[in-house]
Amino acid sequence: MKFKQVDVFTRVPFLGNPVAVVIGAEGLDTQAMQRIARWTNLSETTFLQKSDKADYRVRIFTPLAELPFAGHPTLGTAHAAMESNFMKKKASLRQECGAGIIDLSVEDGRIFLKGPPAKIAPLEADVGAKLVGPTARVDVGPVWLVGEMTDAKALAGYAPDLSSIAELSLESKATGLTLFARSDDGVAALHLRTFAPAHGIAEDPVCGSCNVAVAVFLRETGRLAAFGKAYVARQGMQLGRDGRIYVRVEDRAVWVGGDCVTCVEGELRA
Repeated sequence: MKFKQVDVFTRVPFLGNPVAVVIGAEGLDTQAMQRIARWTNLSETTFLQKSDKADYRVRIFTPLAELPFAGHPTLGTAHAAMESNFMKKKASLRQECGAGIIDLSVEDGRIFLKGPPAKIAPLEADVGAKLVGPTARVDVGPVWLVGEMTDAKALAGYAPDLSSIAELSLESKATGLTLFARSDDGVAALHLRTFAPAHGIAEDPVCGSCNVAVAVFLRETGRLAAFGKAYVARQGMQLGRDGRIYVRVEDRAVWVGGDCVTCVEGELRA
């Protein structure tokens, strides 16, 4: 099978978040997919298949479990599907996944996805950080516990208690914790950090679904005006990365996008 490793949310290789994409994976069963995802040891590995409902179907796995939807794997898989001619390049495309049908668009070379319908609920949670207001549980396929920290410096210096975050995630039936803060770097409107130790991911370098969750959090808590309906977020600096996420917030939808670049390609033998 063809194989690509795509760096997402960057134009510069090795500064974004990699996703492994196995192209033409119809012959693999769930057990084999999970074994490969554990072996690649990336935050997500995707398996690209044909679909009779959309342009393609994708299954998404962390090292420990399958996900119904995830942001950077969706963008990286779309990039790989078009680059490998698994599907024709076009401005609008549709992806079938566990969360249903996801709409995507290609705009000036960047790929954007329309986040799934979201559910948000307040949640009292001690995450060991000084927050602005309460946290919330935001379900966008993956479920993120979201909170705003006082400033970017405090966020950069945040030392997570991964055991406590894993326990809180399991108790809340959540994927993990996402914290954000206003940026003062002149490049982005806000900075993010994401932790998913319950899924074997201590800190996710650059996360698409959590950026959807943060945008929903801002919209539903009345904080969106402080950042604008279209903004850029940065993530991954504490891990030696520098992902740039482009976000558009509408009344009933959130669009998240970015650049993608292929770093590895070849064949996978399974």
